[in-house]
Formats: sequence, C-alpha cells, structure tokens
Amino acid sequence: MKLNYKRTILIGLAFMSISAFWQMYDNEISKMLQYTFGIGETVVGVIMSLDNILALFLLPIFGSLSDKVNTKHGKRMPFIIVGTILAITFLMILPFAESTMNLPLFIGALFLLLISMGTYRSPAVALMPDLTPKPLRSKANAVINLMGAVGGVFTLLMINLFVKEGASYYPLMIAVAAFMAICVIILVLTIKENKLRAEMDPEEVVEEVPATDSKKGQKLPKDVMRSLVFLLASVAFWFIAYNAVTTAFSRYAKEVWGLDSGYTNCLLIATVAAIISYIPIGAIASKIGRKKTIMIGIVLLGACFFAAGLFDQYSNAMIIFFCIIGFAWAAIGVNSYPMVVEMANAGDVGKYTGLYYTFSMSAQVVTPILSGWLLEHVDYRTLFPYAVVFCILAFITMSQVRHGDSKPMQKKDVLENFDIDD
Repeated sequence: MKLNYKRTILIGLAFMSISAFWQMYDNEISKMLQYTFGIGETVVGVIMSLDNILALFLLPIFGSLSDKVNTKHGKRMPFIIVGTILAITFLMILPFAESTMNLPLFIGALFLLLISMGTYRSPAVALMPDLTPKPLRSKANAVINLMGAVGGVFTLLMINLFVKEGASYYPLMIAVAAFMAICVIILVLTIKENKLRAEMDPEEVVEEVPATDSKKGQKLPKDVMRSLVFLLASVAFWFIAYNAVTTAFSRYAKEVWGLDSGYTNCLLIATVAAIISYIPIGAIASKIGRKKTIMIGIVLLGACFFAAGLFDQYSNAMIIFFCIIGFAWAAIGVNSYPMVVEMANAGDVGKYTGLYYTFSMSAQVVTPILSGWLLEHVDYRTLFPYAVVFCILAFITMSQVRHGDSKPMQKKDVLENFDIDD
C-alpha cells in the first residue's frame, strides 16, 4: 500500500488556505483594531480571543454535522466551498471598514468572518482521513501539516511586502483572499470526494484505538488521572505563554522596537525552524522519551522569551532566538498530544482528543485578554516576562507527569517526522 502524494497534496490545499488566513488574522487584525480604531489593549485581547471562543462550539458542531450530511459533492466539500466563499466575502469588507473608520462594520464583518471560518475547519481537516487508508494516515498528515506551513509562510511574505507605514490593507487582503480562493478552486476541480470515498475499502476507514486492555468509558486509575490533569494543565500554560507572544508580537515590535512589518522575519524564521526541526525532534524523542523532549522545549522556549525581553530595540539576535523558539515549540507540539492519547482507554481516543483541544483553545481565549490588560495598563515590556512566567508553570506541572511517556520508534520515512496534530 502506497500513499498517493499528489492526491494528498491536493487535499491539503484546504488546510493551506485556512492557515494562510489565520496567519494574517493573528498578526494584522489586532494592529488594525488598535492603531486604526484606537481600541485599548484589553478590549483588543477580548476581540482577538473570539476565534477561540467560537471554535470551542463551532468545530465540534460542524465536524459532527459534516459526518451526517451526504450530497452529490460529498460530506465535507459543501462546507469547504460555502465556508470559503463566505469567509472571502467578509474578509474583503475589513479593509473597506478600516479605510472608512467604520468600527461597527469592521466588528460585524469580523464576527461573521470568524463564524464562516469555523464552519469548515473541521470538515477540511476530516477530508484527509476520509480519503486516506488507515495505515497511510501518518504520512498523509505530514503532508497536510507541510501544506499548512506553506500557507502561513505565504501570508508572512505578503505582510512583509504590502504592510508599510500608512499603506492600505487592500493589497494584503486581496492577496490572502485570492490565495484562499485558488486553493479551494483547485481542490474542488481535482478531488471528487464521493468517487474517492467509494473506492475506499470499508475496513481501511475504521478508527484506530490504543493497544490496551482498558475498556471504553472505564475510569482511569488515580495515578494516571493525576498525570493527565498535570499534562492538561501544562498544555494550557504553554499555550498561554506562546499565544500571548504570537498574538501581540506585531504590536510589541511596533511599540518597543519601532517596526511596522520587519517583525515578520522573526515569525518566518520560527515557522521554517519548526518545519526543519521535526526530523531531529523525532530522533531525540526516540532516544530520551517524549516527556524529556517536551521539558527541553519548555526550557528553550522560556529562555528565549526571557532573552528577547531584554532588548530595547530590534537586533539580529532575534533571528537566533526565534529559530530556537521554532524548534522548542515543535518539540512541545509533536510530543504532547500523543502523551494525552496514550493515557486514553480503548475507544476513548476522541474524548481525550477533545480534552486536549478544550485546554489548548481555552488557554488561547484567556491569554489575549490577560496579556492585553497588562500591555494596556502596565507596560508593553510585560509581554515576554508574562510568557516566561507561564513557561515556568508549564515546566513545574510537566515535571509531575508520570504516565503517557514513551520512546516512539524512529520513522522509517522522512515525511513521517512531520506527523503532528492540527
């Protein structure tokens, strides 16, 4: 059995378009809210957390809904098509509202845009396992993650090209909207969901469950439950730290370092470093275990945040720091979700996956508000110390985790090292 790489790349176009949008949203929407409309940091933080609040409800709802529908275009494709059309429509209202200083229109369009994105993210992600035989999903997920990274890099390059002091946001928004549209048009023209689904062997789409004697719904032993609680707390803490920096970094770079678009170089370096790091991280985890690899990642993440906070102006050292940050975040991300799933009873993988995303998304709801309040009412220089504090908390809680660790086998195929969960 061999993975159809061409088909998988085409399926990954949906996730690539989504990643391109979120890169723009995280970096530029907060700047528009603050510098165009003069909204305070705390309120900006509340608005920037809306996507995660909506995701807590929309992702499971529309994921489940797409399981139940059956149209001539397939189960997932209608959600992807309609969701993308709506998202692009509302996206193009934003630069008009920004240029005319129409805050109610901007907020209304942004809210509808976030709902539109939430309607098709789960169906887009589910398209890959739907159309990929079970034994090949690891390699396929690697391709999907690489496609997402390409989408993020595209947007960072567009920000670097178009976002200048006093420049219009129309070119950036048009570029991102066009990229999203082209991705989905190619997807629709090349991937015939119903036809490909019909070709799948029914036995190949049965979900895998952990090799364990535990039964579905059975309570975890107390010591395992204790480890799970500490691990989920760790997930929340490192997302609070990392997301605070990524959400506010564009404004921090402008306020503290006087940069309008040059900050994208740091984020671009971090993204590329993370991609490159998957292979050595896989080798490291296979030798020392997932827990130790994660803890190394936390230490590196906190150390780089601490070092970055010492600089009063932009320095080339930031490239080094963010390169290490990319490696550290990949070390954490690659290994944390598998640890959660390894504690799951047979048949409860979906439940524990939900727990993982509940804690990670809840953290991303809280941190823009909390860090935003500090930026507004204390000082911008609180950003990196804030992240360091939560890295320390993550290290403490992670040190208490006693279960779910393993030394995963080194991948036989280079691409399998990119297999992480979205």
